[in-house]
Amino acid sequence: MAASKKAIENSNRLRYVRALERFCKSLVSYLSNSDELTKERYDKKIENALRVYSRVEEVSLYKGELQDMQKLVKKMIAYAKSDEDVQNIKEDLLYSANQLDKNKNARRYKKDKHSKSKYEDWD
Repeated sequence: MAASKKAIENSNRLRYVRALERFCKSLVSYLSNSDELTKERYDKKIENALRVYSRVEEVSLYKGELQDMQKLVKKMIAYAKSDEDVQNIKEDLLYSANQLDKNKNARRYKKDKHSKSKYEDWD
C-alpha cells in the first residue's frame, strides 16, 4: 500500500523544516559560543551544514516564522560567499535569530493584562 500524495508532501515539508532548524541552530550556537571566530571557520561550518541541508529538496513554506527562518538560512549562506567582517556577520545573524525566536515566543505566551483583577472576587 503506497502512501498518498498528501502524506508524501507533508513528510517532505517536515523534513525540510527540520533541516532548516538544524542548519539555523547549529550556526547560531557556533556564533554565540565560539571563542575564536574567524571567517575561514565560519565558511567551513557553513560548508558542513550545507551538506545536510542540500540533501533535502526545498519546499514552499506558508507559515510566517518558517519563511523568516528560510530567509535567515539564505542570509547565512550569502554571508559565507561575501567578504564581510566576521564580527558584523555575528552581530547581524545573532540579532536576526533572536528576533525570530522572539516572534515565535510572542505567539506562544500571552501575558495577562489584568491578572490581579481576576482574583479580587475570591476574598
